Amino acid sequence: MIPNCITSLRIIGSALLLLAKPFSPYFFIVYTVCGVSDVLDGFLARALNAESETGSILDSISDIMFYSAMLFHIVPYLIPILPLPIWYAVTVILAVRLCAYLIAGIKYRRFASIHTYANKITGGALFCVPYLIHIFDPIAVCSAVCIIGGYASMEEILIHVFSNKYSPNVKSIFLIGKFKNSDPQ
Repeated sequence: MIPNCITSLRIIGSALLLLAKPFSPYFFIVYTVCGVSDVLDGFLARALNAESETGSILDSISDIMFYSAMLFHIVPYLIPILPLPIWYAVTVILAVRLCAYLIAGIKYRRFASIHTYANKITGGALFCVPYLIHIFDPIAVCSAVCIIGGYASMEEILIHVFSNKYSPNVKSIFLIGKFKNSDPQ
């Protein structure tokens, strides 16, 4: 229950981010609390042996809401800065991600998002974008995030295609055999 409450905090924080002025101190405080809650809820769920399918779904929903709120603020800032090829890459990555959800929906008859290592690294990289684009070249930062996100999206499609059943705990396409016959949690 505690991890789900923390996840719910991220949902509320995501709504508050929509009210924040981009890159303001208030924005970064709420943004950071949301990011810390993302790490903390999963850590506590494992530590308290409180992992559940409901918690996993709630976590995926809160992630989508959080990153949607983030993109609402960050994309307008990046549009004039980033070259067109990066936007094409983002479009392709989002299309691949949606295809992964579609494949999983058809195959497993449910929403399925896998918490792979690559997805976690992508989440961390996306989280760092608002901080890093003010320190490093935004084109380099966003290019690196696209490479990571593209790999993670393709990996998730491949896992869905080659898995016999939904296994949310598959950590990598290279470990899929370990989870092929396991029951989902």
